[in-house]
Amino acid sequence: MKKFNQFLLAAVMVLSTTVAFAQSTITGKVIDVEMNSPLPGANVVVKGTTNGVTTNFEGDFSLTAQSGSGEIVISYIGYITQTITFSGNTDIGTITLEPSDVGLQEVQIIASIAVDRKTPVAVSTVRAADIQLKLGTQEFPEVLKSTPGVYATKSGGGFGDGRINLRGFNSENVAVMINGVPVNDMENGRVFWSNWAGLGDVTSSMQVQRGLGAARVAVPSVGGTINIITKTTDAEEGGNIMTTLGNDGYAKFGVTYSTGLMDNGFAATVSASKTDGDGYVRGTQFNAVNYFINVSKEINDKHKIAFTAFGAKQRHGQRQNRHLIDTYRRSEDGIKYNSDWGYKNGQVTFIEDNFYHKPQISLNHYWDLNDKTSISTAAYVSFGSGGGGGTLGSDNEAPGFEGDARFKFQSADYRIGEFGPLDFDRIVDENIANGSNGSSAALRASRNDHNWYGVLSTLKTDLTDDLVLLAGLDFRSYTGLHFREVTDLLGGQFIINEDDVNNPTGVARVGDKVAYNNDGIVGWLGAFTQLEYDINENFNTFISLNASNTSYKRKDYFNYLNGDPLQETDRFNFFGFGAKGGANYRLDMNHNVFVNLGYFEKAADFDAVFPRFNNEDINSEAENQKILSFELGYGYRSDKLTANVNLYRTAWRDRTETVGFQLSDDETGFANILGVNAIHQGLEIDFVYRATNTLNITGMASLGDWRWEDNVTDVNILNEEQEVVDTVNLFIEDTPVGDAAQTTLALGLDYRLAPGTRFTVDYNYFDRLYADFNPSDRGVENAPDPWEVPAYGVFDTAFIHSFPFGKFEATLIARMNNVFDTRYIADALDGPGSDAQTALVYYGFGRTFSVGATLKF
Repeated sequence: MKKFNQFLLAAVMVLSTTVAFAQSTITGKVIDVEMNSPLPGANVVVKGTTNGVTTNFEGDFSLTAQSGSGEIVISYIGYITQTITFSGNTDIGTITLEPSDVGLQEVQIIASIAVDRKTPVAVSTVRAADIQLKLGTQEFPEVLKSTPGVYATKSGGGFGDGRINLRGFNSENVAVMINGVPVNDMENGRVFWSNWAGLGDVTSSMQVQRGLGAARVAVPSVGGTINIITKTTDAEEGGNIMTTLGNDGYAKFGVTYSTGLMDNGFAATVSASKTDGDGYVRGTQFNAVNYFINVSKEINDKHKIAFTAFGAKQRHGQRQNRHLIDTYRRSEDGIKYNSDWGYKNGQVTFIEDNFYHKPQISLNHYWDLNDKTSISTAAYVSFGSGGGGGTLGSDNEAPGFEGDARFKFQSADYRIGEFGPLDFDRIVDENIANGSNGSSAALRASRNDHNWYGVLSTLKTDLTDDLVLLAGLDFRSYTGLHFREVTDLLGGQFIINEDDVNNPTGVARVGDKVAYNNDGIVGWLGAFTQLEYDINENFNTFISLNASNTSYKRKDYFNYLNGDPLQETDRFNFFGFGAKGGANYRLDMNHNVFVNLGYFEKAADFDAVFPRFNNEDINSEAENQKILSFELGYGYRSDKLTANVNLYRTAWRDRTETVGFQLSDDETGFANILGVNAIHQGLEIDFVYRATNTLNITGMASLGDWRWEDNVTDVNILNEEQEVVDTVNLFIEDTPVGDAAQTTLALGLDYRLAPGTRFTVDYNYFDRLYADFNPSDRGVENAPDPWEVPAYGVFDTAFIHSFPFGKFEATLIARMNNVFDTRYIADALDGPGSDAQTALVYYGFGRTFSVGATLKF
């Protein structure tokens, strides 16, 4: 027995030695070829196994293989995968990954992408992998809700009706660019996310530059800039099919295929998907078809062209009307209550809905003149078609409603139950009974079609090894076609509408234009230049200047007879300019500080020039809005911890504020209010702590102090003859800015069970959210602050698992938002009492979920 034990011990020692000799340790570093910067989170896996690690913040990794030789696979979403052979303990050195998108570098130049620890701005970047994991059935802007300074909600809850505020500024004052092309409405600056319903499918990365940002185009943004970079053309051949199912009938199916970069320099990627659902909120059914195509061609070493087209044709029911808290409590639908829908002949029919199709088409040309100089040019066009539904007509028998047809559409008398859906059939019967008098109530669509053309060209040249000059031109031409049309007479044969002086009969049928019909014509010509000077490898500076001319013109087809010279106005020009500069200094490998300062003037909005929606009462002296912004930042980078701290202050002067007054039954008044100023200042902190190779802890705190600055006194009210008939005062000094949470906190856990498997938990907390209000409505001294919405917090979680499936790679994703079904108010409009009883609100969504699968081939 003793000899047997000795033999067994010897055998175990030999076996252990053999295993030890068979193991190998592979080390290395993974970087991005374009930015020459580390790629944290890249997957490094022993080929044919699940044994793997991810790179740390500096891009370094150390992997122990259970064999003496073999291959490791290095991958990162959006980059070309590399396979490397090892034998024994191996230091493979620095591995450079190239983007899997052909032409991505050129797009990033146009889009003004900020570089970490070099560009002196406060910036957060969300990559495709996190968008894929965190989007689910959320609105696209909600992917950013854990970003400092961001407040994103679903608004009324219709598909694509989400909104985003940045540092307290709404979408009119946040520049949104897709591949460097501005998409804010040229007349009012708004962004309608339903126009981009499929954007999450094709986004390569999304970068939020808070404050002045690094945008080189002459786009003056007050709150910041959201840069969205779509996929271009994949360098590798392949594709995928995907499906996602979610709560309330959500169903999405899609397919993507890429030819890869072929020997002749040609490459193409196409993607399409279809989305349908009933909507979480009652009466918000939706459907959308999304598409994306990119075709690129390398003509030679100096020239490359790329054609891109994408869009989403969609229609969805809306909840346009907020309600009292008491209404939601009394309704059987609870927080899902919506008064803007009903049944007609047994079918769901919308009172309010949205339908739109806005394809974005661009042709990009990239020209390398020499080793130091290149020109990137994007010529683009967008044709928007669609609008939003609503009501039309009069009901003269409704006391106190002065002929407003909405009495029938909102009154409990016309509903199935006190808070039930609208009984359209009753209105149909009444309209039929009206006979030759026509319909007293009908449905219409407010159309906002447009034709938008633009060219954006950027020259980049290395004047020296340390000095880079960028300069460019930004040209845009926009025509918005605004009109209402009859969509459903609800049983009648016609409806009377006398707003068109060129239609003396006043009779309108389905498809006819009613109420108004005018064009808004906007021209834009901008120029910009920027110098980037690297004083040394640790000290980077920049200064940029821009100037632009915005012109407005209006055509009116209803208020003036055909041939009347007043049908078309002259062009009114507004000159804007801006200057900004900054510096970033890397104290050492761990610490950096930056500062930036800027001032710019932004042209007044279209409606400020034509405040009465006619061609006679023109406010040609509308003032530019003036913005002064300052920011100080600190960054810390180590193997375990990444952290940023930002202090900012933005002063907003002469915000566009125009108000109409009813002076008498026959006359209206108007006031162009100057001196409506606000201060937005605050502190932002965010961090990522890599607790282990498999666990990241993320966090954020954003503490804002956003207030209206001064009272405005002796505001002149003008009559239609431009005579001063009265004055008013606005008492807004130190009143909090509403419509966005001034305190936001976030904490998240990201755990990698395996290289292809992640589990995340995110907690977001929102406080000091004041109900929205119009400063021009605060004409009473010592009025209370707007109602403060109760603070709330929600948990979200997600799980993703990738695995081989035959010759394919399969990915499963599951996501749940508001895990604990927290009830909270996300949007509020201040009421006459500035309290919970009189505020009109939207509740946020309760618990929602989605599950999806992708099969990559």
